[in-house]
Amino acid sequence: MTTKQARQLIQLLTGKGVHFITGLEDDEVLQIEIKFSLEFPPDLRLFLQTALPISDKFLNWRLGLTSKEEADKISDRLDWPLNGMLFDLKENDFWFDSWGTKPKNFEEQVAIANQHYLTYPKLIPIYSHRYIPAHPKENGNPVFSVYQMDIIYYGYDLATYFAHEFNFSLSEDFEPLTEPKKIIDFWSECN
Repeated sequence: MTTKQARQLIQLLTGKGVHFITGLEDDEVLQIEIKFSLEFPPDLRLFLQTALPISDKFLNWRLGLTSKEEADKISDRLDWPLNGMLFDLKENDFWFDSWGTKPKNFEEQVAIANQHYLTYPKLIPIYSHRYIPAHPKENGNPVFSVYQMDIIYYGYDLATYFAHEFNFSLSEDFEPLTEPKKIIDFWSECN
């Protein structure tokens, strides 16, 4: 993503009623990444540094540095994918074949699921229950809708995600995508 593309997305989102404030500074990004143990992929970082969305269902990353309430909200959203996985493990008999034989004991199941979860690319919340993987740390990662283990592509990159979520068309400045360019370990396999 280029700065021009980020500005176009912000203009389109503003037209859909999304409110923005001044984008994040480099030092704020670093503080956020340390505080919340994450790494923004470059296109999301550029977007958030161009302007920071603060409307309902977006996270106010800047406020999360100083407000316990917002920091808790961010932490809850970061934990959402794991909590959904554990819910489906308990309530819906979820088990991923690559984890091996499913133990009968629920605590053992949780331990195995947690162990594997920590090896998967961390998902970073964008809006509501839509997430982008932190890795690979490059432009063009797909965006997933994550609701327990009901995980689907909701955009093949950040731009197509916003166009889909907020119902607008992208200009010719954006690469038209009809499928994801990247397969993300575990998360793509859940589709």
